[in-house]
Amino acid sequence: MWFVFAMAAATCFGMRGILYQWTSQRPLDRNLLLFGVYLSGTIIALVSNVFAGQAWNNGAIIGLLMGGFSFIANASMYKGYAVGKASLIALFTGLPPVVVVIMAYLLWGETLNLWQIVSFVVVILGLLLIKYSQDLKLGQLKGIQWGILTMLFFGMTDLTSKQATLSGASTLPLLSVMYGTGAVLFGAQWAISQYRTSKQVAISAVTETEGSASSAASPATASTPVQWSRGKTLSWGLFVGISNIAGMIFLIPAFRGGVTGIVSAISAMNVVFVLLYARFYLKESMARREVLGLSTALIGILLLRLLA
Repeated sequence: MWFVFAMAAATCFGMRGILYQWTSQRPLDRNLLLFGVYLSGTIIALVSNVFAGQAWNNGAIIGLLMGGFSFIANASMYKGYAVGKASLIALFTGLPPVVVVIMAYLLWGETLNLWQIVSFVVVILGLLLIKYSQDLKLGQLKGIQWGILTMLFFGMTDLTSKQATLSGASTLPLLSVMYGTGAVLFGAQWAISQYRTSKQVAISAVTETEGSASSAASPATASTPVQWSRGKTLSWGLFVGISNIAGMIFLIPAFRGGVTGIVSAISAMNVVFVLLYARFYLKESMARREVLGLSTALIGILLLRLLA
């Protein structure tokens, strides 16, 4: 049964990745959007638990760590989609099992066999091929940096999720704390950015008043996209958040019943959905070496699933 849950989580996270990529190209406030994503998760988890009646215990406190790690991971993934190629960032969202399997061995003694080691080598080889692809431009290196952060902190989220199940935490209370923590962090970040923006607007207003003659002569930027309203941004965030918490609701039971590294590897197959979206909907072109790197890394992820 845990395998079905893991596959369902991969499907939900794949949809989340597609929605994040699409949204990252729109003129909206990223922090407000992600606040909506986590607020949605908090509301869904709390309301669902009213009917499910799952017990609150000390294990739910681990949700604080999960929320912090997930905050960094989601912020990094969103930023990566905004500055890098969707296919490249999607690949890194599929690599947390590399972090998870190694740390699970160190923390809980989950052993690595020969085939798992071979799988990691294949994955790393794929990353090297992508890094040195002739098609890779300087601007895309930022995408790689954000992708690496995404990989590391999604891995840490998986590890703390497993630790929560070992501590006997119930799914919905745990997710309530996790998403509540993320909502507070993104809400605080949005409030800080709003404060800084208001100060900049005030300074710009004074500057424009002093130099009204020169500003009148400057051409208007009519082509600048209209910024999404706060209500529209928050509403869209609440919608995107459904795919996020749906994936976690499936993932926690999968960790409870399965081996940490294998569950993480299966859920990481969400990369396939985003890669297909990038190739066939976004029509992203790929150099031969980059295609080879992506294919090699995907084979490594498949090997993690089949040979673990």
